[in-house]
Amino acid sequence: MTSALFDFTPLWPTGLPAPAARWTGLARYSFVGGNNDPDQVPLDGLIDAVNAVLRREGRTLATYGLASGPQGYHPLREFIATKLRRDAGINCIADDILMVSGSLQALDLVNQSLLARGDTVIVERDTYQGALTRLSRMGVNVTGIPLDDGGMRMDALAEALGDLKRCGIQPKYIYVIPTVQNPTGTIMSEARRAELLALSQEYSVPIVEDDCYADLIWEGARPPALHAMSRTGAVIHIGSFSKSIAPALRVGYIVAPWAVLSRMLALKTDAGSGALEQMVLAEYCPPHFTTHVPKLTRGLRAKLETLMDALDAQFGTAAEFSDPKGGIFLWVKLPDQVDTLKLCQAALAAGVSINPGPEWSTDKAHAGSRLRLCFASPSHEQIREGVAVLAEVCRKEFGVPARIANVERRAR
Repeated sequence: MTSALFDFTPLWPTGLPAPAARWTGLARYSFVGGNNDPDQVPLDGLIDAVNAVLRREGRTLATYGLASGPQGYHPLREFIATKLRRDAGINCIADDILMVSGSLQALDLVNQSLLARGDTVIVERDTYQGALTRLSRMGVNVTGIPLDDGGMRMDALAEALGDLKRCGIQPKYIYVIPTVQNPTGTIMSEARRAELLALSQEYSVPIVEDDCYADLIWEGARPPALHAMSRTGAVIHIGSFSKSIAPALRVGYIVAPWAVLSRMLALKTDAGSGALEQMVLAEYCPPHFTTHVPKLTRGLRAKLETLMDALDAQFGTAAEFSDPKGGIFLWVKLPDQVDTLKLCQAALAAGVSINPGPEWSTDKAHAGSRLRLCFASPSHEQIREGVAVLAEVCRKEFGVPARIANVERRAR
């Protein structure tokens, strides 16, 4: 005799997200998510770091927070403070930093600290899907600001802030990815950053600066972080090792005034982010980070070239895109008749996974024929083969691209 399974359905509270799909593995040609290049994970250095730090300090794993306190492993926070001072111009100390389980937990803590249902947040029109999803689940109103090749447009931001003020709406914060924007790959100039800070001060709206991709710039100096340029302490800075070392480590951080960090600590109920990962990074990064990242970016740039060449060869002028300034993804515009939400499903059935544009935008119509392709994880061969399969699916579903041959690469 068998018993009927207990029915949990009546117990679910209202407002839960839709149930997750059961994991079936990565597609054969995977261009989704923030996965990085498996060949660029610094395995030998990480293995040496694991052995060294565990032999020296392994017994501290018996204590929550490794006796460094709830803000995270102190040696890693010291490294981050030094790195941010050198690379981003941020003048902070270890006590200004809170270690978190990746940038997603950072966003959750920001939102839990600042937002309530019905609040308003300003974001870039095309932006990180994870940020948009979280705001939607919280019942927060989102105002999207158009971008150009320099990132968020300040004329449009000023207009939006003025309109909201006239309506009696005070936005809770401005979320921006100024350095290697996700998904467009742009970098905001120092002059535009100054304009953003001025508008933030004029309208008394703080800024949440997501700088998770800032290490992955192809060439030139990284602009100073908004946090570094701010004179009022109104910028919450988020960073991560997911793109520079490995995403599965789940190590991110927040830089903010103690008045903010203390509120986040009260909400951070995980008894501390993963300690072993923090120990290993603190051991590996000081001697290796500045040599590892340039090697990583050279490899990523080569994969981007392969992707752009493959798109030119398979799609010709039907695929429009700008050469990103860094990062791991390419934002592609297909002809207007292509619905990338439908293309996504058809492509997945053929073994190709892509990120459809509407999921990465506040303007679903604007992004309807756009898609985001992450080029870091697949091999060069997989990139070429995957784009060829994607083009054939797109041709069958939408009639584009027309069959082409010997398309020369366009000048960019």
